[in-house]
Amino acid sequence: MSHIFTRGAMHLHEMVKGEGVYLWSKEGERFIDGSAGPICVNIGHGVKEVADAVHAQMKQVSYVHSSHFITTSVSDCAEKIADFAPDNFNHVYFCSGGSLATEAAAKMARQYYLQVGEPKRSKIIARWQSYHGNTLGALSMSGNIGRRRRYVPMLLDVPHIPPAYCYRCWYGKTCDTCDLECARALDTQIRAEGPEYVAAFIAEPYVGATLGALPAAPGYFQLIREICDEHGVLFISDEVMTGFGRTGKKWGLDHWDTTPDIIATAKGLSGGYLPLGATIASDKVFEGFSEPFAHGHTYGSHPVACAAGVAVLDYMNKHNLVQNSRVIGEYMHKKLDSLKDHPSVGDIRGSGLFSGIEFVKDKETKESYAPEVRFNTLVVDKCFDNGLLVYPGPGTIDGVRGDHIIVAPPLVASKGEVDEIIELLEKSLTEVEKEV
Repeated sequence: MSHIFTRGAMHLHEMVKGEGVYLWSKEGERFIDGSAGPICVNIGHGVKEVADAVHAQMKQVSYVHSSHFITTSVSDCAEKIADFAPDNFNHVYFCSGGSLATEAAAKMARQYYLQVGEPKRSKIIARWQSYHGNTLGALSMSGNIGRRRRYVPMLLDVPHIPPAYCYRCWYGKTCDTCDLECARALDTQIRAEGPEYVAAFIAEPYVGATLGALPAAPGYFQLIREICDEHGVLFISDEVMTGFGRTGKKWGLDHWDTTPDIIATAKGLSGGYLPLGATIASDKVFEGFSEPFAHGHTYGSHPVACAAGVAVLDYMNKHNLVQNSRVIGEYMHKKLDSLKDHPSVGDIRGSGLFSGIEFVKDKETKESYAPEVRFNTLVVDKCFDNGLLVYPGPGTIDGVRGDHIIVAPPLVASKGEVDEIIELLEKSLTEVEKEV
């Protein structure tokens, strides 16, 4: 492994087998995948149907340039995504991952306004403590200071508004005094920028990597929709992590009975089997294009990746995995409640098979551990030692301070497997608290 330029991985064990919610290393260690990788292995590991579909497509044709050709796998995948998407979302642009999907969404919004006669509209508004990807455009939209700070001189000027962070409300409000100030901040920001200059607002329905499966308050996205409509601004829903059943509904935004204008998605779309993402345009947005979308990548609409996407979506539908995410997710959240007595557990949140645990040093004051303690890393490492994989999250509060983890097993998880995850998490957390 000396030739691998790693991303600073905590553990580089060589893995040789995956089946369902389990992984095995070369040394014979077994791990239960309590986070579906980075929340992407939605249908579990080692699904034969996906391998067969990929093999069949490779035997036919492994690659064609999307500007000149198409394959049945690409058209079938687009059709299945459109069927899975909300009504009037019938137009799918394929890419190779989440960062590319959110960047495509931003460029799609810009070109839309160029073509409908509003060329001044170019600005994208996002939220602090959000995460929309690691390429420079996606990172510019992202609002996590820790991820941004090394690259600030290279980033685009993207305005940000406060997050919908009920556990640590930026406005000092409580549930009974909340007037959705965090949503109304969008109206203020649009007016400050000048509505004629704003193309879109982008947000994650449940903030994943940076805030640990954090949902917005009831009514939040309904108000966001109203504000966008008032100012003629497109609403981009970042469903990279929350799409395809992860939260117990088809899409994360479904929990607010709200429809965006553009959906960016990836991760669960191909179940982690191959790199695949998609930007899904509503009929309204698509019909604004009188010219082709001026955007593309070599591996967009990749025939083999789309074959994997078809197999994954077929598997999800065949095994009712959206429903399983809801039912087993409810069970998982009840089991997670048993962790609330731990002195380090400040908040548990999420929906479906998507949950986050925010850690604190003092439950009464919500004081966090000092960043140098790296509490979330201690928990992740201890879980790893005990055979459990969970997703780490530093900088929960402001991109520097705060700790969380995400627990989000594959959507095929059973109650027994959830029990195993919670048992190992309880054991690991207890051991870390004793050490700290």
